[in-house]
Amino acid sequence: MATFLKTHGNSKVEKNPSKTHYQNGKSFPFWYNVETGIYSSKYPSIKLPENPFVDVVSFIFSHKHGGVKALVDSISGISISYSEIYPMVKSMANGLHQKGVKQGDVVLILLPNSIYFPVILLSVLSLGAIVTTMNPFSSLFEIKKQALDCGVTLAFTINDKVDKLSTLGVPVIGVPEILVFSSHYSESSDFYELISRNPKWDFKPKISQQDTAAILYSSGTTGAGKGVILTHGNFIAMMELFVRFEASQYEYLSIENVYLAVVPMFHVYGLSLFVMGLLSLGTTVVVMRKFNADEMVKAIEKYGVTHFPIVPPLLMALTRRAKDGAWSSMKSLKQVSCGAAPVSTKSIEDFVRSLPNVDFIQGYGMTESTGIATRGYNTEKLHNYSSVGLLAPNMQAKVVDWITSSPLPPNCMGELWLCGPGVMKGYLNNVEATKSTIDGNGWLHTGDIAYFDEEGYLYVIDRLKEIIKYKGFQIAPADLEAVLVSHPDIIDAAVTGARDEEAGEIPVAFVAKRDGRELSQADVIDFVSKQVAPYKKIRRVYFRASIPRSAAGKILRKELRNLLTSKL
Repeated sequence: MATFLKTHGNSKVEKNPSKTHYQNGKSFPFWYNVETGIYSSKYPSIKLPENPFVDVVSFIFSHKHGGVKALVDSISGISISYSEIYPMVKSMANGLHQKGVKQGDVVLILLPNSIYFPVILLSVLSLGAIVTTMNPFSSLFEIKKQALDCGVTLAFTINDKVDKLSTLGVPVIGVPEILVFSSHYSESSDFYELISRNPKWDFKPKISQQDTAAILYSSGTTGAGKGVILTHGNFIAMMELFVRFEASQYEYLSIENVYLAVVPMFHVYGLSLFVMGLLSLGTTVVVMRKFNADEMVKAIEKYGVTHFPIVPPLLMALTRRAKDGAWSSMKSLKQVSCGAAPVSTKSIEDFVRSLPNVDFIQGYGMTESTGIATRGYNTEKLHNYSSVGLLAPNMQAKVVDWITSSPLPPNCMGELWLCGPGVMKGYLNNVEATKSTIDGNGWLHTGDIAYFDEEGYLYVIDRLKEIIKYKGFQIAPADLEAVLVSHPDIIDAAVTGARDEEAGEIPVAFVAKRDGRELSQADVIDFVSKQVAPYKKIRRVYFRASIPRSAAGKILRKELRNLLTSKL
């Protein structure tokens, strides 16, 4: 049976009918302020460290938990224990300091998931240096652009890409897939020398919570990639309000949990969980270097995985394996959490039917909020699978009319604004983009269309910039995508707007159909038209082998629009 959240204890969700607000004879819940339009967390506030000079690495390793294995490579089984990881971090920090890495320097990590990823990142941060991460599949052009933008002075990448990165004009350190410590290992390796140095070092920089810890790149709310400046304080808040708080809601001990890390560590989702947060809890993280559905099932069974944070494409892969009979190998699973991109109702329903004893939740956060915003909440009596959850402690929100910016009450859709200790410092070298995203009162304008229901659960509908405007009507692509993937012969779909002289824009669908299935454009258009208002009908359909998505599972609509341009 699935293990749900506690319904007792000091951190339970507050329910206080006496705090109900009234306006014009209508009642509003205590967590919504009618006068200001502010939604507050239903959870009690959490006290964050007051000392201004607390760095995130010291904060992680200040927690006593009794954990044994910290990081395990899913293929080889080679692991780093909790007794080894902090000495490794200090050893590498010592080595980097000797190489001249100093406070304020920017270090690029261009790696797939690896048991060494957290060691590298935390060692850099412990020096007061700054980390910037990238997808290891990035082109050399993209790498050079980001490296130049944030002033990279050192880079880590896999051994095969060292030569490729040498053109950056900075030192590059190759990282092996697995490092076997033995007398036969070549000590000429820079990485070996760094990780095996004496961890006893006296150098300890004075790091402020307001100091920059990472520059992570995001398309934000205006399209082009921008460097999101996140501080040590942002990451400390992320751990306390997201990872550690959620763990406190369960009956079982964190050191008994085993998480499977498939979500990329270079993304704020994976970085928050696997590289930082879970290490403060003593939890075991099983790391998959690259995704493979069969290896995923094997890892769940072999290591007794209890928690699996995923993105929508992984959810569908997990469901397919369960339907094919692999559910018997997944009996250890307690919870699957999905985030980083919208997930369709059909995908959720398929998963819940296939693995009914596994708790399914969604979460919402942005790179600009250090991944903090909401988290799913299920109990024995309430299963709310479609919502992205309740506001995290210490977080506030507004839902505003995207034209007038007037605040909206529960059950009204508008643009979501967030405020809290996870909100970024700003965009790197981009004052205008920062001002347009964070207003003078500290509200982060997410660019997402959302609403809160009468119980405080948040529902994210679509991106404001993706809205299709057809003859004055507004159409959310996600609504049409949910209808499309409910067709038995469609495995994935995406919708975007195409220019039209008469209508302004029309909805166009890109569809990936099941192998061997006959499906025409007319079939798809007719299927959708029977389930939506006339103005929402799909006007054109293009069939593709797959839908372009980011590593986090988000539809790459820019690529779709480029495809449309090439077809016109």
